[in-house]
Amino acid sequence: MCLSIALCACGAQSYSGMKEGNGPDYNTLTKTGSMDLKYAECFTVDELGEYSLITIQDDKFLVVPENSEIPSKIPEDIVVLKQPINNVYQVSSSIMDMIVKIDAMDHFSFTATKTSDWHIDSVLDAVNQGKLTYAGKYSQPDYEMLLAKGCSLAIENTMILHNPETKEKLESLGIPVLIEHSTYESHPLGRLEWIKLYGLLFGKSDEAVTFYDESLSQVEQVIQKESTGKSVAFFYVTSNGAVSVKKPTDYVAKMVGLAGGTYLPDAVEDEEDNAMSTINMTMEDFYAATKDADILIYNSTTVGDLSSLGDLSGKSPLFADYKAVKEGRVYMTGLSFFQKTTGVCDLITDINKVCEGDEDDLAFLVPLR
Repeated sequence: MCLSIALCACGAQSYSGMKEGNGPDYNTLTKTGSMDLKYAECFTVDELGEYSLITIQDDKFLVVPENSEIPSKIPEDIVVLKQPINNVYQVSSSIMDMIVKIDAMDHFSFTATKTSDWHIDSVLDAVNQGKLTYAGKYSQPDYEMLLAKGCSLAIENTMILHNPETKEKLESLGIPVLIEHSTYESHPLGRLEWIKLYGLLFGKSDEAVTFYDESLSQVEQVIQKESTGKSVAFFYVTSNGAVSVKKPTDYVAKMVGLAGGTYLPDAVEDEEDNAMSTINMTMEDFYAATKDADILIYNSTTVGDLSSLGDLSGKSPLFADYKAVKEGRVYMTGLSFFQKTTGVCDLITDINKVCEGDEDDLAFLVPLR
């Protein structure tokens, strides 16, 4: 009973998810342009006059400006998103840094990330001020809360594909679901370019394009440099003593390459041959593949920070024999690394700096001594 009442209230506040309007026949709309994308390959935006058609994999969304009529005769496979798109339910935590950078936080009211798991100050402030409310994890959202407060869009990551019943439930209640695929971009700068999509959705296109172009200008100076000839290993030690590394095809490995380094390990045995970006190695195998690496970068995002090189050696005595440990060229990422998705260019710059022996003004990497 509560859900039915709330659904009526939601429908009165938002046109998102509607299939029919009083505007022009959709079939008469023609393509007038497309969003300029330099690296992103996992989404496209076609301009249909005043309307925008977003395609992400097999999903299509028609963005209708605030003062425009919703077209009629819209195909069944297209979801309407009528601007302004407010009271958004954020499930994919990786998008929020982009939302902050384009000043679109006011469009978000719900989160699937618990307070203790946030490492972005402005998002934490919004949570503490009651502007962003926890509405359940991706597989168990608080449907009544979302409906009662007029949620008009849920932005999910691909984890929702493992719980299709949740996606179906949200959609059946009139809440469109957009699954972002930025982590599937083959180029690190393609991941960052998703900021243009969020700029379009929330009326912040100018801010998004400006941020992206300025970031690109910054990092292109690094990318155009000659190779440093330095090898870099990026990893962390799991609770059971294994070593988790990024596959050579992962975006972190590609960032090392863009920074003028060579990623290690450059080959891994992937027995499961799955889509995961990481793989676990035995400490012995990792040692054999990386002991002569010029640079070690410890990923503290998952397991927490290290305070010194002693902490690293405490995880295995083999680390004491590493070239990078002996030369004092070991670094650590902060806890905020994977949530601060707009820092791609900063991290590439950081890696280039440490490969060149420069530790001044590092944005993400912390030297371990």
